[in-house]
This record gives sequence, structure tokens and C-alpha cells, in this order.
Amino acid sequence: MIRLADVHLDAVRAHGEADYPYECCGLLIGGFGVESTKTVLETVPISNAREESEKRNRFLITPEELLKGEKVAREKKMDILGFYHSHPDHPADPSQFDLDHAWPMYSYIIVSVNQGRSGDLRSWELREDRSSFDPEPILEGD
Repeated sequence: MIRLADVHLDAVRAHGEADYPYECCGLLIGGFGVESTKTVLETVPISNAREESEKRNRFLITPEELLKGEKVAREKKMDILGFYHSHPDHPADPSQFDLDHAWPMYSYIIVSVNQGRSGDLRSWELREDRSSFDPEPILEGD
């Protein structure tokens, strides 16, 4: 399960709305707690590095941006817990592309943004065998 304060949920939603009609993306940084509960302490928005024609339904975090995020996390004695991105005018469910490019252990938060307004926000974890995602419970609030 993953815990996010309202400020982090609001940040993910706002980023999705700001980047609409394109996908937004970013990092979830924090720590692991009791029974592997992930606690997000910071969201790090990242510019979608995809070509303009692909940004509507794909996102890309460059290796350089990921390394910068890892450095920020390390300096704050935290870990990268996962990633977030938006689905413009689509449900907050992982796509086949999401499945093909995900890594086990990380959380994948997807926010649906319909006509510029954020909607459903869900978290997913990739199965160890990489066959599919499982819903991950979100604990909300401060």
C-alpha cells in the first residue's frame, strides 16, 4: 500500500491538469514503513520527454532525469518509490504500453484527466512475473 498526503495528491492532479492534453509524469519519493507500506514525502514533476506527436498518450522520463531524481532522494535519505503520470481523456488504468515499460516493486499512480479536469486517481503495482498490474491501496491524508 502507498500513503500520500493531500498535498501530494493535489500536486499530481494539478500537474495532470497543467499538462493536459498531454501526459504528465513525475517521481514519487519517500520511504518504506511497516509491512512495506510506502510513504510518499515528495513528488518531483518531470517534463515529458516524448516527441510532441506522442505526448498525448505516452510519457518518457529520460535517464538523466531519473538520475537527478535518484540523487535528490539519496541526498534526503529517501528512495524512489514509484512514478506518476496522467491519462488524458482515458481511465486511470494501466495501458499495455504501461505494462511493457514498468518495473516490479515500484508504485505507478495514474490520474485520469478528462477535458482538462482531474478525475480518478489510482495506484498500481506490477506483479513479479510482469504479467499484469494489481491495484495498490492508497492511504490518503496527512
